[in-house]
Amino acid sequence: MRASDADRDRVAEILREALAEGRLDAEEHSERIDAVYRAKTLGELEPVVRDLPAAGARPQPAADAYEYGPAGPEADQNLVAIFSAANRKGRWRVPRRINAVAIFGSVEIDLTEAVFPQQRVQINVTSVLGSVEIRVPENITLRSSGSGILGTFEVETHEAEDGNAPEVDVNGFALLGSVEAKPKRGAWIRDLRDRLRGDRRERMDELRAERHERMDELRAERHERMDQLRAERHERWEERRRRRRLG
Repeated sequence: MRASDADRDRVAEILREALAEGRLDAEEHSERIDAVYRAKTLGELEPVVRDLPAAGARPQPAADAYEYGPAGPEADQNLVAIFSAANRKGRWRVPRRINAVAIFGSVEIDLTEAVFPQQRVQINVTSVLGSVEIRVPENITLRSSGSGILGTFEVETHEAEDGNAPEVDVNGFALLGSVEAKPKRGAWIRDLRDRLRGDRRERMDELRAERHERMDELRAERHERMDQLRAERHERWEERRRRRRLG
């Protein structure tokens, strides 16, 4: 069956998304796009995307995008609770190092709405007959090297899919106390969204411009070839006329 322009556009869209997701490199994408706009039948289009997920069947990206806050050193922050409670939550700039001490008290650290001026954050925890609770967004890296001594030191370690995502390292110990750190389900770094959307929009604009440029090149090639064929036909027709006159 003959392929329509809509069929070619649909396949080109699958290729553009595959390039954006890293399934194809730039050279492979260029080669396949050329094949798409040269294809005349559906049978020629099918092999181009045979090894790629169909449009609409791909999973959505696991995380939005993010952007670190303005550069500048932040002083270390100390959260101390002795027979009391201390907490840090809401929209705040996270320093490179946080020291949390809970002695017969409780400390809560919530990073789900925080701004990360730098990629790496270290949280040093000491819990003696107390508790420390840490919550982080789902789309960052969470690591731990702490221990519990007649207590619990539980960190739900997690590696972000994006290698540039913030990293939170939780270190220390719990003596007859508890330390818990884990991602807060459904919480994402708010600053991620705008950057990813902007990057994706810019990339899609580039791909769209590349596609239009390639289509213009292919049209120009077709027109040039048609002109050549017309010239050849005209030349043969003139040759036949000369022969008839001479005959």
